[in-house]
Amino acid sequence: MKDSSTPSKLQLCISYGVQAPLIGISTAFFGAISLLCSLWDSSGRQQHFIAQTWAASITLISCSRVQVLHPERLRTGTAAVYACNHLSYMDTPVLFSRLPFQFRILARHDLWKIPFMGWHLHRSGQIPVDTTNIRSTVSSLNRGVATLKSGMPLVVFPDGGRSVDGTIQPFQNGAAFMAIRAQAPIIPMALIGTNKVLPMHVYHLSPFPVKLIVGEPIPAVGLGPRDADALTERVFQAISAMYYHDSEVARPAVEVGNA
Repeated sequence: MKDSSTPSKLQLCISYGVQAPLIGISTAFFGAISLLCSLWDSSGRQQHFIAQTWAASITLISCSRVQVLHPERLRTGTAAVYACNHLSYMDTPVLFSRLPFQFRILARHDLWKIPFMGWHLHRSGQIPVDTTNIRSTVSSLNRGVATLKSGMPLVVFPDGGRSVDGTIQPFQNGAAFMAIRAQAPIIPMALIGTNKVLPMHVYHLSPFPVKLIVGEPIPAVGLGPRDADALTERVFQAISAMYYHDSEVARPAVEVGNA
């Protein structure tokens, strides 16, 4: 019997023949405009608007409806660490298209290697992190702290990489470290469904409804470096609770919150 999750020939034709070229055109077009704007846009506002427009086009091309639950919990206009689970390369477009404010993203340096998209990330002041290099990781976290102290929100994937099976991977302490250093709250967010739209190691799109659930803010005021593990565990549990409640993925019997 054919697996229901296996795309049909028609889906593959649409994905490779229509969606993939449109994504390439959109990325090149908006990436080029962003690079041009970077010549005078020192605040990053115009570049961020272009990134939001690009991201909206990608979610539209994917034919996947994105629903945001509890948008009133988004702290517009104030610095905060927005911590979200990482499932797919579609996570970045979804977040850029749905978060209604300018922010900086701290993500794996691999994204910076993608033509046009990577150039935009570099020119617009986003923060790459190479988790295989301790010195680079520390430098990236310090840049994140400076970003928060300047009043700019920061988006982070605490699990550090995409999930192969859809389960939430152990969290690293980077988000908690930056929140504590900047005395900024952490807003936990759960992304659901992006791994169905574009699974890891798969190169065709499959339409699937996506949810972005925004959790209650977790304060970091008064916490010190020794509280990083406990704060990371609290964020892990908050995101896990939202994710497994609404996801088709079964919650593992044994979980490890901190890497």
